[in-house]
Amino acid sequence: MGGIPPCQSVCVEVRGRCLDVLKAIGLDWPDYLACQSLIDCDVRNVCRGPREVLISVSRSSWSKISWRMKRRKPKRRPSIHHRHHSLPAMQKIFNKLTRACPDITRIYKIGKSVEKRPFLVLEISDNPGIHEILEPEVKLIGGIHGNEVLGREMLIHFAQYLCREWLNGNKRIQTMIKNIRIHIMPSMNPDGYHKASLQAPNARDWLTGRYTAKGYDLNRNFPDLTSLVYRYEKRGGPNNHLKIPRSYWRRHTVARLPEVHVMINWITRYPFVLSAQLHGGDLVANYPYDVKRFSPKHYSRKLEPKYAACPDDAVFRRLATTYAANHGIMADPSLNTCGSRFGDDEGITNGAAWYTVRGGMQDFNYLHTNCFEITIELGCQKFPPESKLGQEWENNKESLIAFTEQALIGVKGLVTDSQGKPVEKAVVKVGGIDHDITTTRHGEYWRLLIPGNYVITVSHEMFLPSVRNVSISSELESVREDFTLLTPLEAREDESEDEISVNFVFEASLVESRFRHRRKQRP
Repeated sequence: MGGIPPCQSVCVEVRGRCLDVLKAIGLDWPDYLACQSLIDCDVRNVCRGPREVLISVSRSSWSKISWRMKRRKPKRRPSIHHRHHSLPAMQKIFNKLTRACPDITRIYKIGKSVEKRPFLVLEISDNPGIHEILEPEVKLIGGIHGNEVLGREMLIHFAQYLCREWLNGNKRIQTMIKNIRIHIMPSMNPDGYHKASLQAPNARDWLTGRYTAKGYDLNRNFPDLTSLVYRYEKRGGPNNHLKIPRSYWRRHTVARLPEVHVMINWITRYPFVLSAQLHGGDLVANYPYDVKRFSPKHYSRKLEPKYAACPDDAVFRRLATTYAANHGIMADPSLNTCGSRFGDDEGITNGAAWYTVRGGMQDFNYLHTNCFEITIELGCQKFPPESKLGQEWENNKESLIAFTEQALIGVKGLVTDSQGKPVEKAVVKVGGIDHDITTTRHGEYWRLLIPGNYVITVSHEMFLPSVRNVSISSELESVREDFTLLTPLEAREDESEDEISVNFVFEASLVESRFRHRRKQRP
């Protein structure tokens, strides 16, 4: 057995931690690891120094240790290679990143495609694999359409960049990684990418590889909750956390669309706050809603598309503008020469004002979860040559950083009861914005908001509501506002007779609403 002899202090520490475990399974501490026989090192660099270690010796020669030192080679910083990456190449890069930055990276898989290719996600966080209380989570997704490859490459570049800058001590990047949990998924349609990559460069078109192996467009086959919320706007009904209709599951089975099922499970599993899906074919940042409110019975080409604003239109415009304004050419009328000329509109557009997309992923995120997602078109060419990837990275680098930092805007906090226990699924309502979010199982909430003054109400069916006035002035720092919810009995202790009568009416209405709900559920 060859190796570096441990210090006596290290041996004692390990023995203290492991002895009870060994005894529990009927084992004793090994005789050859007698701690008193090891070196009693007082020099820190000899035992655990980051740069210098003892030379490798055999156990039999521990008594004749040479104290010569040798310097350990520094970790190699990840380099960014401007080329297209197959699935095995992408896996190889992710593995290299976990070795170079083991403290901030983790690879995990969320499922497989029709042709059994894995959906790989690289997590970047100062505590990978762990959700830290009140730390927002962000997801970045590329390759929804397999032949739109620029988003895939930009996210691989972004992952390499974050690891490298973390090691280089970049304060901005380190602060971002310490405060935001980032999930990077470069390829949502690996089957489509494989098909598109097999085409000769001069034979690549706008459709080959766009769809899944079974011929489905992944950005047209999520639950169409936008049309549902439009009906609720007229007849009354919720406009957030809408349930997926049962009819959807009958038409969109796992066998047909495993990719969509995997994504829905992923989206609902993590408490994502912010998201972006990266496409190609134009140059613009697109935001909800993606479906027109009033579709004419007889379509006319002369009819101007209508802007379909969602309740958080101001927040979404900020998110889209953040990406476009920090992009090299997206918001520049003279440089953004893609066909739609969105440079004249500062590089952003409302989805429905461009064209209607039913079953899109960004509207689904907004209406089914707490996550705010936008769609970003990265360039005129869907499958650009490798020679252009370097310039494209320079165009998108600052945009990806600035957009990810937007997870820190607005207000966040914990909702607990009088005993300090988290209240799950409490409703957080912002005055003047008709779209609510709910708390996580840890009682957390994040509400993306632009600077301003707001009235925030937190409510739950088992508690009395709590109201606060909140002022948001900082651009990139969340205001912390915690709420403690009380039951009617707890709130009654210090109330006057008038307040008691008000709460009595509240309790009576609460009991009546529960009775009606149960009666509706009876067969």
